[in-house]
Amino acid sequence: MNYRIVALLAALAMPAWLGAQELAAADTALPQFNAATTESEPGEFRTLDEEVQDLKKLAVDLNRDLFLLEEELLFPANTQVAVFISMDVGEFFGLDSVELTVDGEDVTNYLYTDREVTALHRGGVQRLFVGNLRAGEHELVAVFTGEGPHTRDYRRGASIVFEKGIGPKYIELTISDREVRLQPEFVIKEWE
Repeated sequence: MNYRIVALLAALAMPAWLGAQELAAADTALPQFNAATTESEPGEFRTLDEEVQDLKKLAVDLNRDLFLLEEELLFPANTQVAVFISMDVGEFFGLDSVELTVDGEDVTNYLYTDREVTALHRGGVQRLFVGNLRAGEHELVAVFTGEGPHTRDYRRGASIVFEKGIGPKYIELTISDREVRLQPEFVIKEWE
């Protein structure tokens, strides 16, 4: 920070109860401001700009930390359930959408674009749902809609009953081709 600004702020912050001698002593300790010293020097702008950039970086770091804290508060690790989706090859099924229900309640519906399906074919994994569940037994049902073999509309479901204990639970929905039957296969599995 510019020393002139600090000195001016210090002078303004002096208490009114100071006597005349103390004020005079403080006044002589402060640098004198005149037109020559208030003119900006090129180096001052650089340091001010650097300070602004440092503040911006601190704000971004603080925002990231707040986001992580918010996510930890909203989805604590001991009640967290996360559902992911992945695809293999995809010759027999063109994914359009996924509907996900947990214990009979709709938790998410997701409509895919061609780019997102391409990313899944390339090995991408998408986090489809994150939520909180109490410990105990739960049922997850996923309904996949898309274009099946012979360009027919295709709607297929898969379900799993899982035990939620203490700690996070991760579940993956996998769409793969079954070469033997020339049909897509939908599998739900728990990550260990």
